[in-house]
Amino acid sequence: MAKRDYYEVLGVEKNADSNAVKKAYRKIAMKYHPDKNPGDSKAEEKFKEAAEAYEVLSDADKKARYDRFGHAGVSGNGGFGGGRTVEDIFSQFGDIFGDGGSPFESFFGGGGGGSRTRTRGQKGSNLRIKVSLTLQEVESGVTKKIKVKKQVTCKTCNGSGAKDSSSQKTCGTCSGSGYVRQVRSTFLGHMQTTTACPTCNGSGQVITANCNTCKGEGRNYESETLEIDIPAGVEDGMQLSMRGKGNAGKNGGPAGDLLISIEVKEDEQLARDGQNIIYDLFLNFADAALGTSAEVPTLSGNVKIKIPAGTQAGKILRLRGKGLPSVQDYGKGDQLIHVNLWTPKNLTNEERELMERMREMPNFNPSPGKSEKGFFEKMKDYFK
Repeated sequence: MAKRDYYEVLGVEKNADSNAVKKAYRKIAMKYHPDKNPGDSKAEEKFKEAAEAYEVLSDADKKARYDRFGHAGVSGNGGFGGGRTVEDIFSQFGDIFGDGGSPFESFFGGGGGGSRTRTRGQKGSNLRIKVSLTLQEVESGVTKKIKVKKQVTCKTCNGSGAKDSSSQKTCGTCSGSGYVRQVRSTFLGHMQTTTACPTCNGSGQVITANCNTCKGEGRNYESETLEIDIPAGVEDGMQLSMRGKGNAGKNGGPAGDLLISIEVKEDEQLARDGQNIIYDLFLNFADAALGTSAEVPTLSGNVKIKIPAGTQAGKILRLRGKGLPSVQDYGKGDQLIHVNLWTPKNLTNEERELMERMREMPNFNPSPGKSEKGFFEKMKDYFK
């Protein structure tokens, strides 16, 4: 099923500022929050859809790529909702609601399912890689297998960082909740805020003995081979992302993303101009004057084209549909063949004699127009 436009999801205009985007997302998230709609799978999907839209439109770089390339520019392998849980969303966007748990805890005093405990785990950092493509791969789209070295959750301690279960105790500062509440006096009255526990960093647990494998980090470096689906029509410098394929999070936090920067290699014969492909065809004078056929390369192999008699240098021949597709499925470009005349540099005596004879023939001397004659006459007078 095709994804909805992110601006439509949040109900904002394309020129909406960050505050408007944040306000719209908060309103929708409050409406479809799972605590307010228990057991309603449709409400949860709308909640995730809004989170996905907000993640893109609240980030200036992602928003710019989305405005230019659509969904393909910001989601290499699925959206925010695919595989992400409600807990993941709150770990990333908890600041929207003022704390790390349910928004209903702060607004309604813990009602509406606020008993659900969520810790503020640290999200893993993003990984950045560069993928080089040929024009042929851009034309068809391609799946690349890339080996990346990244942080993964320690298998020995399951990410806890503790040597064993007896080495992990409930944090005395936050009583295992992972966050602490503070009440501050302001000119508006008493304001309650919730922050990650400074003692356990939001995990709710303190470690008395570190895991021997990860030394208490909860993560190790390992190599992983990933399959990256690159859509047809991508451009040089474009960035795709694979959600959750970056470094593992800490204390139960979500993994970061894998950011893929596209680099398109230069082709020896063909050049790119947007969706069009450019090819320079060189003809000798006889072929251009008499007409001929020529074999030219395209992204899908060589094709034979007809060169009409009397073809002038600079003429552009067009092969429709032989260019590149749009990354947003707006059709394909064309291949434009620029005709150039090849001028020989070293002539034999016989060739020189033939050229001298040709130079005197009327058909080989184009007559200037009336305006050009008038110009030449003026130039003669100028240089007298």
